[in-house]
Amino acid sequence: MANAAQSNAEQNSETLADRARDAAHGAQARVSSATSATVDAAKSRPYAAAGIVAGAIAAIGGAAYAATRMSNSSTDQGTGKTKH
Repeated sequence: MANAAQSNAEQNSETLADRARDAAHGAQARVSSATSATVDAAKSRPYAAAGIVAGAIAAIGGAAYAATRMSNSSTDQGTGKTKH
């Protein structure tokens, strides 16, 4: 009985490994396709791509600035001093 349970567990793990492998291959194909489409779009519209990148950088920079300001203001509370 223990051998049957072990055999069943081995089959399930092989099936799970096969499913994971198939999912990984599918994901790799989708990422490759998306990358190719993105590169083609950037080549056909370079100014739009540059604008999107600049906007993304500005958004990330703004979020980082806000996060540092919030963390600094929370540590300065209670001191009675204004940070300039």
